[in-house]
Amino acid sequence: MAKKSFEQSLKQLEQIVNEMESGELPLEQAIRKFEEGIELSKFCAQKLEETERKITLLMQAGGTVSEKPFAPAGEDG
Repeated sequence: MAKKSFEQSLKQLEQIVNEMESGELPLEQAIRKFEEGIELSKFCAQKLEETERKITLLMQAGGTVSEKPFAPAGEDG
């Protein structure tokens, strides 16, 4: 797969889903689209996981800067 951004991959995945939901694809083409969709889904999930690990909140604590893992609102952490 050529190097794509998360946004490009997600847009392509959405297009594949729409094509498959239309029910108009021949079986062989639907299978290829399904396989492509699985790869795009894995890529997007990996990018989200990488981004989640990279996001950190810098906090000023007693004159020193410390790192705290990012926790979305509503989650303990």
